[in-house]
Amino acid sequence: MMNDRRVRVRFAPSPTGPLHVGGVRTALYNYLFAKKHGGDFLLRIEDTDQNRFVPGAEEYIIEALKWVGMPYSEGPDIGGPYGPYRQSERKEMYRQYVDTLLENEHAYYAFDTPEELDEMRDRMSKSGGNTFKYDHVTREYLKNSLTLSADEVKARLDAEEPYVVRIKIPRQEEVKLNDIIRGWVSVQSNQLDDKVLFKSDGMPTYHLANVVDDYLMKITHVIRGEEWLPSAPLHVLLYRYLGWEDVMPQFAHLPLLLRPDGNGKLSKRDGDRLGFPVFPLNWVDPITGEKASGYREGGYLHDAFVNILAMLGWHPSDNQELFSMDELIESFSLERVSKSGAKFDPEKAKWYNHQYMRRQDDAMLATELMAQLQEHGITADKGYAEQVCGLIKEKATFTSELYKLGSFFFERPKTYDAEVLKKKWDSTALGFFTQVKANFEALSEFTHQTTQEAYEAVATALGVKPGQYLQLFRVLLLGESVGPALWDTIALLGKTEVTERLDLALKSVAELGM
Repeated sequence: MMNDRRVRVRFAPSPTGPLHVGGVRTALYNYLFAKKHGGDFLLRIEDTDQNRFVPGAEEYIIEALKWVGMPYSEGPDIGGPYGPYRQSERKEMYRQYVDTLLENEHAYYAFDTPEELDEMRDRMSKSGGNTFKYDHVTREYLKNSLTLSADEVKARLDAEEPYVVRIKIPRQEEVKLNDIIRGWVSVQSNQLDDKVLFKSDGMPTYHLANVVDDYLMKITHVIRGEEWLPSAPLHVLLYRYLGWEDVMPQFAHLPLLLRPDGNGKLSKRDGDRLGFPVFPLNWVDPITGEKASGYREGGYLHDAFVNILAMLGWHPSDNQELFSMDELIESFSLERVSKSGAKFDPEKAKWYNHQYMRRQDDAMLATELMAQLQEHGITADKGYAEQVCGLIKEKATFTSELYKLGSFFFERPKTYDAEVLKKKWDSTALGFFTQVKANFEALSEFTHQTTQEAYEAVATALGVKPGQYLQLFRVLLLGESVGPALWDTIALLGKTEVTERLDLALKSVAELGM
């Protein structure tokens, strides 16, 4: 049935705030599936609930997808053949399908007010009975077009009395769907309630809009979070009642993202509270001003972020852990997505980013470093910054650490590690480094090899082990005892800078009375 149709999938978030990492993972799995099968990946904004709309949220979603590197072929900002791609702009499309459901007696008008329904819930709660739901039992004595006469229904509609249209869930029917990840899912219709499909203000609810839009946009596969699994039987019925069952998309419900301890779903409210971001980008709430951190601004590379999310629920056929986007597309399959929840491991996320930092192009890192240098009032040559990045990236976990790890390449030390000086400085040290400085000044080529040889020649002449003063040497040049490979660092700093730094350091040590 589906084999002769071009694969088309959609990512359909609601603009109710920043995009959660779980939402980005859903988008990623949709994108990988579409690309794997030579299909289309589109973005649709599901904003039927205008009361929950948050200014800036749609722009945030678009920016996040761009940063992660998942271009969509159709969307609200670029258009496409099946637009508009905001549900609020598709308002006029839905009424005809509501009318079809009403005419075929698969839906009905309900005139109960919110207050009346609340009163019903309270009454049932106080009586110790079951929780109230509008279903095949309760609809028989509520205020709707199933219990009211046709004339009264018409009169209420003519008077523009507020109403909703509800689906008429059948009694005692088994509703089945074959989920790509979970296999056959079967639900008894008696467990379902008569969901609202349409409101008198002309706006559809998520359920109707979702199904109609997927049909009109020729969506072949619906890949979404596990939280939508309880709604799937309702959607299957809507496809059936609207006469679209033969083109109903295949469903795949992704496992939940869990907190690191596995105790519950990782939610938007967990942002920063657990010590790591749950959003791709920084977010400032336009109403409260509350800030939440993102992976991009936290120094994560987008390639690493993609790899982190890909492995949260999906497992490759071998033990490979690092994948480029192209490799993910080639390897990805929904059949290898787990049914059980995936625990988010922030330490593993750092590990991924460190691996990508080590492999990252020096020129790209230099762009980040140059921006950080500028923030500290330092100007530098881009080529030199690239070489610095080549030395320090082995130690870096985040791009935001580049200045901290490499600042001594651009600024001379103002202080020297006192603990190392106290421990390593002795009566021979001054003469040793004075001679090293002289040997360095005599070098015509200032390289890793020549500087190391010149240093070791002094050690041999003075009868000391070459390693005895290496840590002290690093402190004299850089101010601190840790950093990238020493001889590569010295070669990059250059003869003039190294000899001048040695001179300044020896004077500072003398002033300390050592």
